[in-house]
Amino acid sequence: MNECPQNFFHIILVQDSSEPPEGEFTAMVSSIHSKRLKYLSLGVLVLQTTTLVLTMRYSRTLKEDGPRYLASSAVVSAEVIKILVCTLLVFMENNFYMRATNQQLKEEIVSRPLETMKLAIPAGIYTLQNNLLYVALSNLDAATYQVTYQLKILTTALFSVSLLGRRLGFYQWMSLLLLMAGVTLVQWPTASEGDSEQKVLSASIQFVGVMAVLMACISSGFAGVYFEKILKETKQSVWIRNIQLGLFGFVFGTIGMMVYDGERVRQSGMFQGYNKITSIVIVLQAFGGLVIAVVIKYADNILKGFATSLSIIMSTLISYFLLEDFSPTRTFFSGAAMVMAATFLYGYERKPASGSAVKV
Repeated sequence: MNECPQNFFHIILVQDSSEPPEGEFTAMVSSIHSKRLKYLSLGVLVLQTTTLVLTMRYSRTLKEDGPRYLASSAVVSAEVIKILVCTLLVFMENNFYMRATNQQLKEEIVSRPLETMKLAIPAGIYTLQNNLLYVALSNLDAATYQVTYQLKILTTALFSVSLLGRRLGFYQWMSLLLLMAGVTLVQWPTASEGDSEQKVLSASIQFVGVMAVLMACISSGFAGVYFEKILKETKQSVWIRNIQLGLFGFVFGTIGMMVYDGERVRQSGMFQGYNKITSIVIVLQAFGGLVIAVVIKYADNILKGFATSLSIIMSTLISYFLLEDFSPTRTFFSGAAMVMAATFLYGYERKPASGSAVKV
């Protein structure tokens, strides 16, 4: 969806009479380099996705003396970091010339108010989504959250069809049906021990978490497709667009923080309850979208599906063995397997036959 900066590194090849032709040698090195970048992208994507979910879950369940940090404050802090990082990237694109950077920011943001205002809608939705993710991970274990959040594939696909006029193939429609069935199985109620009051409390907590995830999936699908549409209609740098998103996100996030947590902010300050874990969560959230924007340049659909599956497996194992907040069942494993299969199937691209062979 997002445009990405060009690779900053290049290889200078020196040819002598004993080497193969320059074109073939360059193509071979380029192919090796591309494969390495693909698998590096896979690792980065898995690490970023898994670490963010687990640290966010841990930070929302960690019992400490004093008040817990405000989710609304963390969202605002992440937007500030995102703005600073994107501004630095624009500065680098302008060869570290401050005057050229200021001129570009003025021309692209200040001098084009109508273009800038287009980002208000997705920015507001992204701000809502980020707050919802904190609510979800405060009420759901990381494994259940990870699997359920894959419904964003469904919402993104439906909004792509309705807003962008995109057509989905047979395998994609089948994957969406499989995805819905898998998530339904994951959320299927199971018999649990304990008194009826505890069961009702547990069910109500899970219901809040699931509703937060579902709303986040809807907002993620719409905002992502809307942002993609804006990127296709204009030629602005993706970093400029992210600065615009961040500015609106900062404004909306601050308003939301003062409306819902204003009294607590006035009593104990915006940064109450912050610690090392909180700082890691904020940095991961700020860099997450930027990292993925770069990673997607090199990872194909199959690798992205593989990364999603690995992330779900790692989240499940860590939730069970380390966080100890998750008890897997056969129903969960069946649903998770269906969701992982759906991610692969959605990225399946059937290519036309070449001669007698059909490549996939």
